[in-house]
Formats: sequence, C-alpha cells, structure tokens
Amino acid sequence: MATTTRPALVTGSRSTRSTVALKIAMAASGLVFVAFVLVHMYGNLKAFSGQESFNGYAEHLREFGEPILPHEGFLWISRAGLLLALVVHVTSAVILARRAGRARTTKYVVKKNRSSSLSSRTMRWGGATLLLFIIWHLLNFSFGKINVSNGNTGDAAGDPYTLMVDSFDVWWLTAIYLVSMAALALHLHHGTFSATQTLGFTNSAKARRNARAAGMVLAIVVAGGFSLVPIGVLAGIID
Repeated sequence: MATTTRPALVTGSRSTRSTVALKIAMAASGLVFVAFVLVHMYGNLKAFSGQESFNGYAEHLREFGEPILPHEGFLWISRAGLLLALVVHVTSAVILARRAGRARTTKYVVKKNRSSSLSSRTMRWGGATLLLFIIWHLLNFSFGKINVSNGNTGDAAGDPYTLMVDSFDVWWLTAIYLVSMAALALHLHHGTFSATQTLGFTNSAKARRNARAAGMVLAIVVAGGFSLVPIGVLAGIID
C-alpha cells in the first residue's frame, strides 16, 4: 500500500509547491510593475509643467548613470528587467489558469459569486487587455509608429512632448488609453490584494481590509494620475 500511495502524495506535494512558487513569482513581478507605473506616472505628470520640463525629464532618463553606463544604458537595463518581469507574470498567470481549469473534474454551471468584486472577476480579460495595451503603447510612444495626427510617424526620441500631445489630440487614441487605464485600475485593485495574500500579509480580517483599501488607493492614484494627461490635452490645458 505504501508503494502505491507515496508517489501520488509526492506528486501532489510537488504540484502544490510549484503552484505556490508560481503565485509568489506573480506577486513579485507584479510589485515590479507597481514600482514602474508609479515612477512612470510621476514622469507623465511633468507634462503639466510644460514641454521643457517634460522633455528634460525624458532626456534625464537617457543620461541616468553616465558615465558608468552608456547613453540610454539605464533605459535598456530597465526595459530588460521589465520584459523579464512581464514574461514571468504572464507565464505564471497562464500556467495557473490552466491548472485551475484542469482541477475541475466535473462539468457544472458556474454561478456568479456575489461576494466577489468586479476587479477579481475581470482579472483575466483585464490582464489580456493590458498586454495588448503595452504593445500599442510601445508602438505609439517608444517607437513613434502610431502618431497619426500629423500624417507621419513622428520621432519619439526627438520630441516626446510633441508626440504625446499629437497622439492625445486624436480622440480614439485617447479613448484606447483611458479604457486601458480603467483595466489597469481593476487589475491593480485585485492584484494588490492577491499579492499581499500570497506573501502572507492578510492573516487577519483587519489585514485583509487594509490590503483591499491599499489596492483601491493604488488603483485610483495610478490610473487617475495617468488619465489626467490625455484629459489635459483634450481640455487644452496641455498643448
């Protein structure tokens, strides 16, 4: 009997450890993105200080770390780190989703859980939306390939401020951005709680309330801060 049950126990244990490891990887990579979006949002808000301030900040990022690092060295290191975090986050999410699907051994009718939040129910499609947005965002602002307002691609490296204003002057580009910020808010709201839960910071009812509150504050601050710039352009405050 021992020889027949032991492998199953070992396999189950390994699977459990693997699942926990994947959840920790998701939480850690998610925290990397939280730090990034906070810094990125701060930089975007420089647009309210004018073209010189915004472009000066962008140029400072290219020069950061010189002469120890080459020109734009810090940016490329950051991009590599973010790409790694993205691969870890998406891969972990896909594997965990597949395991959750396989764990359902019988078919059943899924009933809506009224106690779950909108952000928890939209994590998967919200994550997919954000992945598509990241690709669009890079093409639009990092590579300057979707700046259609002036009939050409523009040069993101030459004048980031003008590229930003030209892009947000196009209503449908702004609409895409704002919808993506709504998806980001929902993702941050539930993701923050999930990460703190995975890392063991929600062991009491008070801790869980604090984690949900932190997720709400983070979602409002980040998504709201990012949304201020396109709204400012459409309103004529930034031009």
